[in-house]
Amino acid sequence: MPKSRAERLISNAKDDMDAVVIVNDGEPFLDSTFWYLTEQKSGTFEGSFAIVRPDGNLDVIVSILEEEGAHDGVGDVRVYHNREERDNFIRDALKGCRKVGFNVSSATYAGVRYVERTVEGIEVVDAGKAISATVSVKDEKEIAATREACRVSSIVAGEIPGMLSEGVSEKEVAARMDSRMRELGGTGNAFDTIAAFGAYSSQPHHMPCDYRLKKGDTALFDFGTKYDRYCSDMTRTVFLGRPPEVLERAYEVVLEAQKAGIAQYRDGAKACDADLAARKVIDDSEFKGRFIHSFGHGIGMDVHQSISVSPKSEQVLRTGNVVSAEPGVYIPGVGGIRIEDTCLITDDGCEILTSFDHSFTVV
Repeated sequence: MPKSRAERLISNAKDDMDAVVIVNDGEPFLDSTFWYLTEQKSGTFEGSFAIVRPDGNLDVIVSILEEEGAHDGVGDVRVYHNREERDNFIRDALKGCRKVGFNVSSATYAGVRYVERTVEGIEVVDAGKAISATVSVKDEKEIAATREACRVSSIVAGEIPGMLSEGVSEKEVAARMDSRMRELGGTGNAFDTIAAFGAYSSQPHHMPCDYRLKKGDTALFDFGTKYDRYCSDMTRTVFLGRPPEVLERAYEVVLEAQKAGIAQYRDGAKACDADLAARKVIDDSEFKGRFIHSFGHGIGMDVHQSISVSPKSEQVLRTGNVVSAEPGVYIPGVGGIRIEDTCLITDDGCEILTSFDHSFTVV
């Protein structure tokens, strides 16, 4: 029988800690690891704790406010009505533990200090590496949810050309895309949709503004949806009328760079190899130095998760990793090109989960 997510986590952590505590404070200090462990698909669960015991059992400590929804997930649910009950539940879960791991990149100082004061004698350690190693390898449920998120965003990617016309604004198209992802079954944006027209497309993290599309403009869209909390992430770049020739050439180079990088994706490969392969294609062209970010990153319940596909990354890819493939070329004052897909690492390569027409497209 496959190990539970909690069992996998404590197995990855056991050499360094006796238990792991996930503190889900209030907005905006919520930790996706809580939903990962409990397999909850809805709810906020503010003021809740997920505690993985040394034997791999999972205690889910929630307030009366979350009682009904809490039983939809996994774990031993314990409902507190007041602080004294909450304190006792936490002491019981951590009885006999000395080294207790926390996700220090997400937990608040107040949350960690509360557990320290409640359970005397514990030593706080960082469980970040163990958490990353666990959540980065997706199980069948996670892969199925990611596939569905990718299916939804891929449909919208195919509809983008029909949303474009001279005079439409970045904000208007982004709003249409967000609405369509919801209509198609997405349960929320994976991140704020990027719609960048004209010269704004040379800014990788541009946010939609009132700029209106003109003939000859680049139209770059970076977007994704969520399904059962799992994210998709993709970028499509098209053009309203013929763009400057330099951008046509840049598009073909970026497309070749993406193919070169994806060809390196497989179980056991170094993450850096994909970035370096893509970067070589771009640096061997007239656009040397114009690829100003990494080739990819891990994707899960958070759109940027643990794995770094960068030139200096020392990480090794494993079957079940979900990563992006997103090379780009950016020319300030002219425009930018980015092409991105969500990919699943397999034993002998990778499966591209998103789909759209990657050819040079003029609307």
